[in-house]
Amino acid sequence: MSETEAAPAPERRAVSPRLRWSLVGGAALVVVLLDQLTKAWAVDRLYDGSVVKVFWTLQFLYAENKGMAFSKGAGMGPVIGIVAIGIAVVVAFSARKLRSPLALVLCGTVIGGAVGNVVDRASRVQPGGKFMSGAVVDFIDLQWWPVFNVADMAVVCGGIALAVLLVRDPDAAAPDDGPADPTDPVDNGAPEDSDDPAAADDPAAADDTGA
Repeated sequence: MSETEAAPAPERRAVSPRLRWSLVGGAALVVVLLDQLTKAWAVDRLYDGSVVKVFWTLQFLYAENKGMAFSKGAGMGPVIGIVAIGIAVVVAFSARKLRSPLALVLCGTVIGGAVGNVVDRASRVQPGGKFMSGAVVDFIDLQWWPVFNVADMAVVCGGIALAVLLVRDPDAAAPDDGPADPTDPVDNGAPEDSDDPAAADDPAAADDTGA
């Protein structure tokens, strides 16, 4: 190899199944817990109409949303809930092909966001209400953007970050290497045959007992 020739990039190692699902599941669990805890705080602190000023235009206030993310699609809660479950399943299935730990964490972030809002739709159904017709709690208000919550941020920001990562690093989505080919030679530690033709042609060199 010449001095100016660049060394080949090291091959990305496959992620073990245990680590893969630990990263995805752990990230999803953290998002769901954070989402539900902040929503519980919003119900307890802001339900009476209180407004908490944070900085600049950011403020916290209580709002309910029976539509999709960022208060869109009012009245489509059941359909959106089913779609969110489908998205979570698709993302989880796609995670099987990822080799980047960061990509796996981002997959878990998106899944956690989708599940967080589904929990609201399923647990806040009014008596006699339809399946998945519960209202999602929103409380983050920028005053120049629809009110949203932690789950919304996880889905949107996690999805964008995952897309950017896969565009910048296509190898992150490369399939894992399969099992070794049984026809490949196996290194069992035995010494290799000599490549020196002189040693092969000269019996004295192979068995020198007269010295």
